[in-house]
Amino acid sequence: MILMEADMLFRKTTWFWKSGLAAISFALMFSTSGCSDAPSEEYTVSETVIDVQAIQEESEEDADDIISICIELYKKSEEENTLADLETIRGIVNRLGENGYPAVDSKNQINMTQSKQVVEFCEMVDAKEEAEITIIEVSYLAGFVKYDLQTKDGSIDVVRSYYKYENGNIQREVTGSYQAEYWNYTEEGYLVFSGVWFPEELYILTLSGAEENTVLRVKPLDKTCRELTRKYLAPISFEQNNMFIVDWSEDDFGELNFYDMYDILYQKENEGYIPYAADDNIGVSAVYRIPKEEFENVIMTYFNINSETLQSKTVYYSEDMTYEYKARGFEEVEYPEYPYSEVTGFTKNRNGTITLTANVVFPHSGISKVYAHEVVVRPLEDGGVQYVSNRIIPSEDNYEETWYTPRLTAEKWEELYGGK
Repeated sequence: MILMEADMLFRKTTWFWKSGLAAISFALMFSTSGCSDAPSEEYTVSETVIDVQAIQEESEEDADDIISICIELYKKSEEENTLADLETIRGIVNRLGENGYPAVDSKNQINMTQSKQVVEFCEMVDAKEEAEITIIEVSYLAGFVKYDLQTKDGSIDVVRSYYKYENGNIQREVTGSYQAEYWNYTEEGYLVFSGVWFPEELYILTLSGAEENTVLRVKPLDKTCRELTRKYLAPISFEQNNMFIVDWSEDDFGELNFYDMYDILYQKENEGYIPYAADDNIGVSAVYRIPKEEFENVIMTYFNINSETLQSKTVYYSEDMTYEYKARGFEEVEYPEYPYSEVTGFTKNRNGTITLTANVVFPHSGISKVYAHEVVVRPLEDGGVQYVSNRIIPSEDNYEETWYTPRLTAEKWEELYGGK
């Protein structure tokens, strides 16, 4: 989202540069914490004077080399219409690594190259020694972010530059600088840092900066764990459903919301959006009745649940054998930033199921572990899967699931839409 906003701001403010506004200087107070497994309670405050012109020159020093390394891969993938494919991104990340650069993808789905350099840099931060490093974050939007990091006396200065590929060329779209307010190499193997950065274009328009959290997986993850994540967890994700945030099992489905699951699983089964859409008038809620066979076929493909149990968890009309369905309305929308689960371990059980242990990572909030959970899946002979259970692993360090908005209760729905 930050990249797209920056891209838009850049295009809107090009004329400023033609007017000669090439450099801006301003003073900013920041606090810095150490590169440890937990945030330090002691903060140092320093004053940083940022010269945008100097930032541009510094961040461009090795940009040409980086561009020359990956430009042909971008051109080839554009011809093949595979710019956003995982294997394309993997190829770019690996090519950068072969040329000595620490690189990772923006979704943390590919092991970081030259990760040892990053670990050593973190050790230098802890030791309050002087060091610098460049880390490349390859985007799935045909471009990359270049982080130029410098540390001295425990403080970390960050120069962030975004480069976009378009029509056979890679151009720098936006650049900015800040001193890290928070810095941590976590137990989960993530480098997390944040601060208020000042893109040239945003500062010109608003005289203010943009808060940014950066979460980069440094520690490599087992290949099989990554495959299990992509196969079983990523297709469900965390958008508009509570499947991975509540405890449930085949013996007791608890608070698992089957209407949300229907929304997600219908699209998987039919490769298209669900036809039961919300009303165009936000003051009116559309109510549908879905035939029993249609609703149950979707749910029962992925859950071992009988009709009686499913009906008890939904609104079912026996007179015409239909399930009531209310599309999510205006009050049930969510902020479009979600965490993701990544499998960190697994056990193959004697009954043919697999127990997946996974961490929930929330880059938008700068959290490398919201909580850990166990998901049991049952692979099917036809290549499909049934979800057997989910269990949140208790911990006093677990964070609240702030991204999720539940569907309206029957009482609240009646209060808002009753009679309309």
